[in-house]
Amino acid sequence: MDDTDAVDALRTDPDLGPLIERHGRLSVEPADDFFARFVVSILRQQVSMASAEATRDRLFEAVEVTPDGILIADDDTLRGAGLSRQKTRYVNNVAEAFRDRGYTAAHFEGTDDDAVIDELTSITGVGTWTAKMQLLFSLGRPDVFPVGDLGIRKGMRTLYGDIDRERMVETAERWAPYRSYASLYLWRVEEDIADSVDEVREG
Repeated sequence: MDDTDAVDALRTDPDLGPLIERHGRLSVEPADDFFARFVVSILRQQVSMASAEATRDRLFEAVEVTPDGILIADDDTLRGAGLSRQKTRYVNNVAEAFRDRGYTAAHFEGTDDDAVIDELTSITGVGTWTAKMQLLFSLGRPDVFPVGDLGIRKGMRTLYGDIDRERMVETAERWAPYRSYASLYLWRVEEDIADSVDEVREG
């Protein structure tokens, strides 16, 4: 995917155009480490960015964040890094899936987005939001619109008023097939959201 083509296509949009002028060209690209990025997404579920960041730092210091590294670590070590009992179970579930199913970025090449979501959400602890974060930030898919994300909804409501999720999805259809790129700009409508998404992209 050529970022220039995507951004140039969106630049003509009356709502995204000013954001593109302000923030420049943003990129959608696969993560260097699919598994580590996946684990970070689990850590970010339903907690503040600051809390997730602190847990990430402790976890990466305590264990090797690979499927085998997570699976050989005892639960007390993971809990000591700040994971709840539930998230300890979830990251183990993800590690088992990567080990047993052979997940890599290449594994999902040629698999459409909906099928990837179905596959990933079959792992206990992985919901639609987490699966879409993998599509966008781990696999670098160009046309993901994670309407379940609070930052996306805040950006949409700043631009379009108090609209519901269904209307947001309908509105975003005009940005296909580059809704991932549109999402990157929506996250930047508000500065606090922009800081959060930068953390996700670097995680």
